[in-house]
Amino acid sequence: MSALCPICPHACSLADGQLGVCGARRARGDTVFAENYGRITALNLDPIEKKPLARFHPGARILSVGSYGCNLSCAFCQNSDISCMRADALPPGAGIQTPEELVDRALALKKDGNVGIAYTYNEPLVGYEFVLDTARLAHKAGLVNVIVSNGYSNEAPFSQLLPHLDAANIDLKSFSQDFYDQVNAPLGLETVKRSIVLAAYCMHVEVTTLIIPGLNDSEWEIDQLSAWLAGVSPDIPLHLTRFFPAHRMLDRLPTPRETVLRLVGVAKAHLAHVYAGNM
Repeated sequence: MSALCPICPHACSLADGQLGVCGARRARGDTVFAENYGRITALNLDPIEKKPLARFHPGARILSVGSYGCNLSCAFCQNSDISCMRADALPPGAGIQTPEELVDRALALKKDGNVGIAYTYNEPLVGYEFVLDTARLAHKAGLVNVIVSNGYSNEAPFSQLLPHLDAANIDLKSFSQDFYDQVNAPLGLETVKRSIVLAAYCMHVEVTTLIIPGLNDSEWEIDQLSAWLAGVSPDIPLHLTRFFPAHRMLDRLPTPRETVLRLVGVAKAHLAHVYAGNM
């Protein structure tokens, strides 16, 4: 007997007890469940601009929550200490919170400028059930929901989640499928583009591209990427973010500041709002 995970294009077919590619979803009989449900590894009250969201509740704070697991394998991951964590690395019972507890915590922080909950740090969609349950409760409590995601999700679960979200920042890592092949994302480019389009129909969306020297830093690629994004909406903010050596990519220098600024100029030919990040 095997169970098919419905969350992303990996479509992991798992024997009983087997863990999926993401490291967060496990088969139990003929179903796949989120083993990281309620397992909180990071919880911070952040400026909303750190998500990054430049044009959604500017100046506000948001309770940012992360678990563990990711369905991509980026050598340059900036949060690998969280995304690559596994359940057996956590002390028993550590960090477990129910959706109700998390919403109560978010409400208690309204006095400090909190407007809601951001699902971030690792890939939130591999903990889909917890995000959905919490987002529903948060909306009932008058809080906003923000997701920071790689966008590598199947259409059906993502569409079910969208009505419960208010804003998203989605990584568009490159405008090349070859790049997505390097991070173990079959059909990655088209999948992420579809996620951006679906989200943009429903809510406020911003997009981030980490500019990595020699991999996705050509003017041609950023021109193509920003032109496509403008076709969805020229008002979608684009964040072009400076790379720093991290995780398994320690052999490259940080992206030159002038490279990021030059590419911002390229993208501004198509988009109204382009931001340089990590400068």
